[in-house]
Amino acid sequence: MSRIGKNPVVVPDKVEVAVNAAEILVKGPLGTLTQKASADVIVKVAEGKVTFEPASGSIQANAMSGTMRALVANMVQGVKQGFEKKLTLVGVGYKAQAQGTKLNLALGFSHPVVHLLPEGVKAETPTPTEILIKGVDRQKVGQVAAEIRAYKSPEPYKGKGVRYADETVVIKETKKK
Repeated sequence: MSRIGKNPVVVPDKVEVAVNAAEILVKGPLGTLTQKASADVIVKVAEGKVTFEPASGSIQANAMSGTMRALVANMVQGVKQGFEKKLTLVGVGYKAQAQGTKLNLALGFSHPVVHLLPEGVKAETPTPTEILIKGVDRQKVGQVAAEIRAYKSPEPYKGKGVRYADETVVIKETKKK
């Protein structure tokens, strides 16, 4: 059995987990998330814990038990605390401004870049060169951060571009004459 799948997910106070044949529903103070249930995994909720067992002895069922456990653990953490990613803009004139469901970016192009945020994801700009992406769904928060970074990923000679706050960019040495 999967090592990760063996560990039960502890359900904290104010969080409810409901399981039916088609999906897993997690409700909490920050919102509600659903995940399609896999036929290869048996999910049980009892005594404030969610346990996962492979439905058969196959390798696929074993792998899916660990995957489902990780997804449900992320859902529980998301509805309880939420997730956030921090991006930093490095470069002269690079700036960002959050306006509702839009994120306006000036990244050195001849035109401004407007990124539309999906439902359930919010962006904040504490300073013009910092972007905080917050949300309940870990996958959506990570995907939005990756899409914003893809507009202008850090280049290796000066390090200019959009990078994660904890990312280190290895600067290459320039060509010598």
